[in-house]
Amino acid sequence: MEHIATFGTSTYSVADIQLFQGAPTEQIAALIAGCPIVRIGAHQAMQDWSHKGGRLFVVLQGALDVTHVDTRDARLDGAATRVLPGECVGELSVLDEEASSERITARVESDVLVIEADILWKLVDESNNVARNLLRLLSFRVRAANAQLRRRQKVGEFYRQLSMVDALTGLQNRAWLNDNLPRLIENAHIVNSPLSIIMMDLDHFKQFNDQHGHVSGDHALQVAAKVIGAGLRPTDFAARFGGEELLVLLPNTQQTSALMVAQRLCERLRQAVVFSEMHRPLPHITASFGVATLEPDQNAEALISAADAALYRAKEDGRNRVAL
Repeated sequence: MEHIATFGTSTYSVADIQLFQGAPTEQIAALIAGCPIVRIGAHQAMQDWSHKGGRLFVVLQGALDVTHVDTRDARLDGAATRVLPGECVGELSVLDEEASSERITARVESDVLVIEADILWKLVDESNNVARNLLRLLSFRVRAANAQLRRRQKVGEFYRQLSMVDALTGLQNRAWLNDNLPRLIENAHIVNSPLSIIMMDLDHFKQFNDQHGHVSGDHALQVAAKVIGAGLRPTDFAARFGGEELLVLLPNTQQTSALMVAQRLCERLRQAVVFSEMHRPLPHITASFGVATLEPDQNAEALISAADAALYRAKEDGRNRVAL
């Protein structure tokens, strides 16, 4: 980056700068006559520009790429914004008198007018048009920043939801369950509505894995998840609790109805075709189910423990069945 001239000694015109549109040309030219013009080589970053107090940079020739820098760890954050001839950057640093958190790089060889903060404020004082143009520019910056923020929020929500899904089964995962079950329970207590859960465990799954391999075991889990998901209402939830254990949440469901749901799921899983390759016959999978309904003042841990105890009784009674 090199100093090549001042605005007053250059051939550039005030009329070519958007910020000065409609302002008195001679008056503006006199105020910025001593402002330096620097030349930045292609792909070079501007040096010594982000000092506290702020500066305005006007592209006279070429193009700049402006990228926000995360001040917490100095990493680039987001896509670059292109600044073309007649446009400017840095006005926010002038307004808040803070060093800018943006990185400016020349896309091609560029000539840039540097206007110090005190000169910019004199321009604002001398011309209402400059003030209006600056407000219009700031409005555009704020809207662009808000749009970018909304995009980031959507992306963040997408990845947050993705982190709540079990990769193997496609069901909600334990993190989702830990986050949402207490909320559902709290809401059920507040509005005095029933809530039931079903804990299920694939029968003899470790033995199945040992005999037929983990690939077949993963397939069995995936089929079980599909069977369970297909047998629920849109308002119900299914999650992988851990290993071969799945958990079903049934909002607004009394114990009798929850028992019927569990029996239906048990039967559907018993009849599901899991392995259709006849050259390697594998057993159909079954599961044991434990049903529990929320009691007054009961929390998530106690409710899960009740369902787990019911599941244990189903296993003790011979598996492939439902217990309360």
